[in-house]
Amino acid sequence: MFVEKLSSKERRAIFSLSSIMSLRMMGLFMVLPVFSLYASQLEGATPTLIGFSMGIYGLFQAIFQIPFGALSDRLGRKPIIVLGLIIFACGSLIAGLSHSIGWLIVGRSLQGAGAVGSTILAFMADFTREEQRTKAMAIAGITIGFSFSLAMLLGPVLTQWLPVNSLFFLAIAFAFFGIILLYTAVPSSDKISWHRDTEPELTSFPSLLISPELARLNSGIFILHAIFTASFIVIPLSLKQFSGFSIHQQWQLYLPSLLAAFIISLVFIGMAERKQKLKPYFLSGISFLIIAEILLWLAPSRLLFMTLGVCFFFSSFSLLEAFLPSLVSRTAPATRKGSALGIYSCCQFLGIFVGGALGGWLYGKFSFSGVYLLCIILALIWLILAFFMRPPRYLVTRMWRILPSQQANWESLAAKLRLIPGMIEVAFIAEDGIAYLKMEQQTAKHPDLLHLKEQLQSE
Repeated sequence: MFVEKLSSKERRAIFSLSSIMSLRMMGLFMVLPVFSLYASQLEGATPTLIGFSMGIYGLFQAIFQIPFGALSDRLGRKPIIVLGLIIFACGSLIAGLSHSIGWLIVGRSLQGAGAVGSTILAFMADFTREEQRTKAMAIAGITIGFSFSLAMLLGPVLTQWLPVNSLFFLAIAFAFFGIILLYTAVPSSDKISWHRDTEPELTSFPSLLISPELARLNSGIFILHAIFTASFIVIPLSLKQFSGFSIHQQWQLYLPSLLAAFIISLVFIGMAERKQKLKPYFLSGISFLIIAEILLWLAPSRLLFMTLGVCFFFSSFSLLEAFLPSLVSRTAPATRKGSALGIYSCCQFLGIFVGGALGGWLYGKFSFSGVYLLCIILALIWLILAFFMRPPRYLVTRMWRILPSQQANWESLAAKLRLIPGMIEVAFIAEDGIAYLKMEQQTAKHPDLLHLKEQLQSE
């Protein structure tokens, strides 16, 4: 039977696992707004090494996220999540105790190596029915997005009363609280299975990598996070050097900027979806990012420019960060969505690494202007790439479970489904017993589709 509402077990699993992901993200990102100021005081620190230490966790996260997900299919979700959180906690401990930039790099590398994001999403998929999977992932995405904004604000605020290295120790507490949640709040699962819509399939990577539309989106998330990391190497230093904001005062600028960004991104996302004009709003987000970087470049001694630049920066980042996964999900083939999102995540983490390493090197060579010019050039390249992308179609995906007794008649059923107006893709994965239907939104209520659905239910 097709049920529209989440069950109590599904809700419990979604919110508890989303909370674990959020705690880990907060542990990672709390320190980011004050990271370059803190790292610059450590023994052996150079601009290049500061940038490297900021971005290195992205490289290790890109390397380990897919192997951890594969291991969890074999060894179980909870043991792998615990292992990842312990590695993250060990990295946080080393980073918090570091007196040299070398040990900080080691700590940040271990923080990234505890890459359990894909495992947590797979665990969430274990608990949710196929027809509820999209809703579950949307709830997880909203929770994680909120935790990111909270972390960016919480770190600078806490440094009013705590030394910066205490943020790493707080990350350890978050990791162990996540383990407690895992064993007290997350339900027990009777099954461990591989999920095509949430987990990557390595054999699909070559064809997805050369898909022009997906390549544009993957390049976009790479550029966005490269710009984000590079910018946060110099924004805290610039605020301190030119605007007189100490490490304990910078929250006064971040708080209104993040609040404004939250409101602006919600309004723009709502308008884009309501008007079904996502591409123009997407291009506007990239344009705002370019304006933000230009303002920051011109801003050093102008507080108004710096304030507007930071506000535009957070607003455009929040908007683009929300649009991109939705675009990937809409563009990817229904049976390879997990693989497409796996490539997307790797590009995101590699962007963090490249942005940190390159931004630090440029800051050492050309000071603030070198980093901001890099970000402007990258954003302009992205704007050109995005300008030529196809406007996304507003499609929905439905997954139907096909029982063994029904599979013999699949070809006949598939032929009928393909004749329904607005049906874009029909695929059946025999080993999963799942049919994937990708269609225009209005097609989901087409009488012929509903009739076929009722026939399957009655058999």
